[in-house]
Amino acid sequence: MKLEVIRFSSGTDSTNGILLNKTDNKFLAYTLEDEYRSEKKYGETRIPDGTYKLGLRKVGGYNAKYSKRFADIHTGMLHVLNVPGFEYILIHCGNTDEHTAGCLLVGDSQENNQITKDGFIGKSTQAYKRIYPPIAKALEDGEEVTITYKSL
Repeated sequence: MKLEVIRFSSGTDSTNGILLNKTDNKFLAYTLEDEYRSEKKYGETRIPDGTYKLGLRKVGGYNAKYSKRFADIHTGMLHVLNVPGFEYILIHCGNTDEHTAGCLLVGDSQENNQITKDGFIGKSTQAYKRIYPPIAKALEDGEEVTITYKSL
């Protein structure tokens, strides 16, 4: 499975984008991340453009929380692997850049981050519950899953 994040609006405190399944050319969700910085600042910088493998992270605080919150579907956190200078980059729920520390937030609605400083995506849980099962299943079935981040 090949996923792609297209970053189309970089604000002062957040980045708006969309998540696509490039395998079948389908829109999956709106995305929100931290802003671009030439020098990384912990918890305030989006990851660099590039292609990364995904895995399932089955330990840690988010995994414990999501194991309870999404008990019917959760098998591990969607984990973006081997990002230079970053650790534990996950795909998860959230609404503003305050809910991410370099991770990718997903949602079914989005506001203009040129107007809303922290950015905003809504219906995040709804989007997560829809996109998580097929991605997690592909990973559990041993399929290679990659995610490419591109900035316009």
